[in-house]
Amino acid sequence: MSEQELNKYRFSPDKEPTDEMLAQIMREVAEEARGSNKAATDAYFAQMRRNIVEKQAKWADRINSIANGKK
Repeated sequence: MSEQELNKYRFSPDKEPTDEMLAQIMREVAEEARGSNKAATDAYFAQMRRNIVEKQAKWADRINSIANGKK
């Protein structure tokens, strides 16, 4: 099935997609879902790493303040 044929197809109650069309559509949807899931996961863990660094810096400041006798 050509990409042009697939791009012309529109879901409608009158015309069901062929098995080949449906398989191609599902493959493309799965690829897009994997890509967006990876991007979301990467962004989540990047934010988590930034939060860890920030909290470590805060705790280091607090520990140093206490160790130096300041509150």
